[in-house]
Amino acid sequence: MTEDIRVRYAPSPTGHLHIGNARTAIFNWLFARHYNGTFVIRIEDTDSARNIADGEKSQLENLAWLGLDWDESPDKPGVYGPYRQSERNEQGIYQEFIDALLASGQAYKSYKTSEQLASEREAQQAAKQAPHYVYEYEGLTNEEREAKYAEFEAQGLKPVVRFRVPEEKVYAWDDIVKGHIEIGAKEVGGDWVIQKADGMPTYNFAVVVDDHLMKISHVLRGDDHVSNTPKQIMIYEALGWDVPKFGHMALIINGETGKKLSKRDENLLQFVEQYKELGYQPQAMVNFIGLLGWSPKGEDEIFSLSEFKEMFDEKRLSKANAKFDQKKLEWVNNQWMRRDTDAVMPQLIQELVDAHLISADDATDKKKWLSEVIKVAGVDGISYTRQIVELVRKPFFELSDITDEMIEYLTSEDGRKVAAAWESAYESLPIDATPADYMSTIRAIQNDLEIKGRNLWNPIRIMTTHEVQGPNLPEMLTLLDKNTVLKTMRDVKEKYLA
Repeated sequence: MTEDIRVRYAPSPTGHLHIGNARTAIFNWLFARHYNGTFVIRIEDTDSARNIADGEKSQLENLAWLGLDWDESPDKPGVYGPYRQSERNEQGIYQEFIDALLASGQAYKSYKTSEQLASEREAQQAAKQAPHYVYEYEGLTNEEREAKYAEFEAQGLKPVVRFRVPEEKVYAWDDIVKGHIEIGAKEVGGDWVIQKADGMPTYNFAVVVDDHLMKISHVLRGDDHVSNTPKQIMIYEALGWDVPKFGHMALIINGETGKKLSKRDENLLQFVEQYKELGYQPQAMVNFIGLLGWSPKGEDEIFSLSEFKEMFDEKRLSKANAKFDQKKLEWVNNQWMRRDTDAVMPQLIQELVDAHLISADDATDKKKWLSEVIKVAGVDGISYTRQIVELVRKPFFELSDITDEMIEYLTSEDGRKVAAAWESAYESLPIDATPADYMSTIRAIQNDLEIKGRNLWNPIRIMTTHEVQGPNLPEMLTLLDKNTVLKTMRDVKEKYLA
């Protein structure tokens, strides 16, 4: 592309970073960086009733955690600021253009009460009509309409400002993702509000003013914004501005239910913060989210953000719904953890601190031992770091209760023979015995007693760890404290084999 690329991600600080919003930010970032363009973050905070404390901070921190950077934002102001809509409204930026539309007759003040609007909707439903706004000044001259304004003002009514929709017009655009789209003006539901009674601009008006003044060239966003696009094009045309190129990315659906992701669906984690807390890796999150509605060439599915940037092609954005597959995300994260386990190790050890299995001092003093424990426990098989806690808890930090099935193995004729032989052999092994030493000892017991399989291994495991399965036993024995294991074995012997 030869034109200057300026794209934006414009979240509302009404909640934490959702997977869908993260995808919007990532694709806009990729688009900007691939073409050496500019990535802008603008905060749409005009709905003060729904804004949450630290909502903006959470958005920016989670974007940074994902590895995104930006060129302009509230915390990195450029020449097109301010970058919060509330501040832009305070400066009268929107009012100037609302006044221009009022003066040209393309917008008007409406004083209808909520009761009147509800009554009209009920009448339309009864008549089986599509909901639409009924223009109240039909046939009046400008002077007569102004007189009506004065009459309503005298009654103490506060107006909204509505845009006068040209009903017969068709709005069309060539969508970057979906191709050619046409939507008739009648489908938008009649004249719509561009300024609320409290003076705040509505989303579909403010976003146009902001995008124009910030020279946004391309608008990449979710499929749910398609219905907003005709309204926005109306404003561009009414004010004589060039329309940016729009691209509406496929819906993200729940891979199990086939339904659109809903923030109310508590059966699926949908916020970046939740995955961060579980110990998912930022590279894996970007990797997975980047494949929601975009397909690379070839068969590879594991990509870094920088690799994505180089290969990004907006033509490969998919029209088909993107399936959010939790198992696929777990697999991708596992791949990233396995790429460099040592780099993830501090996070894995911190999980043990957070779970109160070890102290912060132990995390430092026993770092080498803990790293070996984590690797032996099977870190390659976990999907995210939080899972390491239960993987190492037993037998490295706690012992399970011995079950009836375990007692049967121990007290059988073979079990008693193996337990006695193992106790004697284990006591004689040096404290620095290697996995090979333990394996040869167990093989010797097998050969001497002619007992093998579960009848051999289960009594040994139960004696030493209170488990019948788990990590490779010889490797695990090199990490367990010998005196602790001896005590465990004597307790088991005293309770079940005396």
